[in-house]
Amino acid sequence: RAGEDEAYEVVDLTEYARSHQWWSRLFGTNSGPIAEKYSVATQIMMGGVTGWCAGYLFQRVGKIAATAAGGGFLLLQIANHSGYVQVDWKKVETDVNKAKKQLKKKANTAAPEINTFIEEATAFVKRNVVVSSGFVGGFLLGVAS
Repeated sequence: RAGEDEAYEVVDLTEYARSHQWWSRLFGTNSGPIAEKYSVATQIMMGGVTGWCAGYLFQRVGKIAATAAGGGFLLLQIANHSGYVQVDWKKVETDVNKAKKQLKKKANTAAPEINTFIEEATAFVKRNVVVSSGFVGGFLLGVAS
């Protein structure tokens, strides 16, 4: 078949993408807020399910972290009381105060990034009020379960 001239069809991908917008049937016609793409019931369900998952994970991870921190502190106190460990509480206090001062200095320099994140999150919530309210409700149910 090397000698035969084969005709190939040239496909313009930009034209093809304009005429076959499968993603617009799936995700909506524009990339605006979620509220424009799905019904209110679907938005509440999506927000509720993701919120419940996030709340449930938050609850589980929080319990594990609190147990680990509390158990470690309890073991440290028992070891200190039994005489296995001698803790210099004055040194601990001075180190904690140094750490507080360093955190305050770094918090002032990190404020612009935090403010930008808060502004973006606020704008997202305003654009997607129904999904956000579903997420908050689901999150609270997830934490409670």
